[in-house]
Amino acid sequence: MLFSKRASAVLAASLLTLTCQAALAADSLNFVSWGGTTQDAQKQAWAEPFSASSKIRVVQDGPTDYGKLKAMVESGNVQWDVVDVEADFALRAASEGLLEPLDFTTIKRDRLDPRFVSDHGVGSFFFSFVLGYNEGKLGANKPQDWTALFDTKTYPGKRALYKWPSPGVLELALLADGVAADKLYPLDLDRAFKKLDTIKKDIVWWGGGAQSQQLLASGEASLGQFWNGRVYALQQDGAPVGVSWKQNLVMADFLVIPKGAKNKDAAMKFLANASGAQGQADFANLTAYAPVNLDSISLLKPELAPNLPTAYAQDQVTLDFAYWAKNGPAIATRWNEWLVK
Repeated sequence: MLFSKRASAVLAASLLTLTCQAALAADSLNFVSWGGTTQDAQKQAWAEPFSASSKIRVVQDGPTDYGKLKAMVESGNVQWDVVDVEADFALRAASEGLLEPLDFTTIKRDRLDPRFVSDHGVGSFFFSFVLGYNEGKLGANKPQDWTALFDTKTYPGKRALYKWPSPGVLELALLADGVAADKLYPLDLDRAFKKLDTIKKDIVWWGGGAQSQQLLASGEASLGQFWNGRVYALQQDGAPVGVSWKQNLVMADFLVIPKGAKNKDAAMKFLANASGAQGQADFANLTAYAPVNLDSISLLKPELAPNLPTAYAQDQVTLDFAYWAKNGPAIATRWNEWLVK
């Protein structure tokens, strides 16, 4: 009888421990993004209000790392619950079975821009690659479009370009070489790399938003390709930088849940909140990245309009995420070989 009582007590204690652990897990989630001003805004616009209303703690982590996400899923030891990724990766990761399908009874899909939602991801925000330039370096000689990057005589100095093999750099090279926007895909890789060869020695590569801002604000790069929100943040800080929206290249980030995430239910609720009208508007008002929720427009600050991609829809190119999801790995191989030549 004594043994039975002790066994029952041990069992009860074990069950209590497991219950507490489950409750703790359900009361928190891990959010991963790219760091810098963007993740600061995501914390302010999404994580803090979500935690206040839901009592679910959001732990910030980062930066986003695709190799790490894949390794977690394949090992079955998933530490991340919500991850901010680029749109093409979201589509490719879904096809590889790395993501949880989303619950659209929780997330309101019908109020999201259809360009920026899939069965496994919702838009975090959308943005444009724009031509940014340092006014102190170029003075009154303001560049107008992507051809300026390849005109080193008129616009001297280093060019800052995104170093990863993803949508953007190859497209702008082809546009600068005279390819019509509606004829970009499938990409003529030979032509794009040949164009980039003409300025390869003048390129400084950036891999994250904070680095890109430092290159432009310091004048280390006279001009280059930048996320529009990063240029806006510099302008708000009084940095002498300008921007051209001509042929702005529309890209998006998606929020995804890795397959096997430990706090999937909480993650679904977080995605519903982050993609909601208010959450999207709050984030846009902080960053000048555009909202993916169709009901957010009326909630934006009026003075923000000239700094959003939505104001330049007539002169923009939406990059083909599906093309990159399918062809990205092969392009990455060629890209990495070209970088080290």
